[in-house]
Amino acid sequence: MSAEIISVGTELLLGNILNSNAQFLAQQLAELGIPHYFQTVVGDNPDRLKRAIAGASDRSNLLIFTGGLGPTPDDLTTETIAAFFATPLVEKPEIIEDIAQKFAERGRQMTDNNRKQALLPEGAEMLYNPVGSAPGMIWQPRPNLTILTFPGVPSEMRIMWQHIAVPYLKTRGWGQATIASRTLRFWGISESMLAETVSSFFDLQNPTVAPYANFGEVKLRVSAKAASREAAYALIAPVEKELRRLAGIDCYGADEDSLASVVGELLTATQSTLSIAESCTGGGLGQMLTAVSGSSAFFMGGIISYDNAVKEQLLGVESQTLEQVGAVSAIVAEQMASGVRSRLNTTWGLSITGIAGPDGGTTAKPVGLVYIGLAAADNVTSFEFRFGDRGRDWVRHVSACSALDQLRRQIVSSLSNLRGS
Repeated sequence: MSAEIISVGTELLLGNILNSNAQFLAQQLAELGIPHYFQTVVGDNPDRLKRAIAGASDRSNLLIFTGGLGPTPDDLTTETIAAFFATPLVEKPEIIEDIAQKFAERGRQMTDNNRKQALLPEGAEMLYNPVGSAPGMIWQPRPNLTILTFPGVPSEMRIMWQHIAVPYLKTRGWGQATIASRTLRFWGISESMLAETVSSFFDLQNPTVAPYANFGEVKLRVSAKAASREAAYALIAPVEKELRRLAGIDCYGADEDSLASVVGELLTATQSTLSIAESCTGGGLGQMLTAVSGSSAFFMGGIISYDNAVKEQLLGVESQTLEQVGAVSAIVAEQMASGVRSRLNTTWGLSITGIAGPDGGTTAKPVGLVYIGLAAADNVTSFEFRFGDRGRDWVRHVSACSALDQLRRQIVSSLSNLRGS
């Protein structure tokens, strides 16, 4: 028994709106433990929608449609489904009454085109919409096949799903298990290297382990199916523990953790404070830190030293150094970190200077070259990164994340040394 999501709407294919309905439904199906292997997005075209229904109805037992239930001519979902199964449409008086009442409550008159929304395939039941005018339907056109339709408006679809569809499915034997997931997060290791390290886990059946990466971060999703969420997480726990052991410090957190939130926890635990000096990231690092609730306890502030004069006057970077090696250099990153730490009187000073592009790169200093400086009371160091020319936003984002990661690693290493001594 498996489900399939079919999202209807040319606007989805054109990229005019994000398909948040499919994401929500996929998460909900996992919560119910209903297997879900396919998703389809199809435009407002009856022939192509019929082809989508043909494929989906052959391989899945529960088809969930969103979109195409409105009163306009391009809202074709219901009539196309009925036509595919060679079933006539019949008008439901209770739907007419419901639509008319909702229009009256809003001080409006129901128009003739709204009657289209009262047409359902013969034998189908109305899936009540408590918010909008477009109802969905619940229909079993043949044995072992159930169809649910929802309007494309996310707020309407979610209410209908949670309050009507879920209870319906549970009474018919769907949703007797749950699928829980735990996402481990990694920074400073490539997807290929991590995959090689934990390759033996990819053959597991329950839990399953799958890698994916985006914007410099690598993730491992560990998913388990069981009778309850507690039982599923009990299956996940030993796998997670071993994955963390194998990955070591490259694993910085899980689920909703961010590098900034993890760094914040480490700074709080060590009663430490942080100040930052940014050049190419232009405040991006500060934004990540201040996005963490309660960050004022450990983050004192920062200086966006975009111009060299600001580096000299506010951070104490030596003019001779800037002239000899340039702003994008290890020593300037170190002086920026030391300068901001001293001026804001913090435990740590963290800096970023680099070439984000698309202009400004040379053979010696290409776009994507970034230096990160880290200053403590007794030590100042720097780290060189070559992120490549993948776009300005990419370089700025991974620079800020890498700066947080270097601070995280330093604090973790310091704590490990203290525990070992």
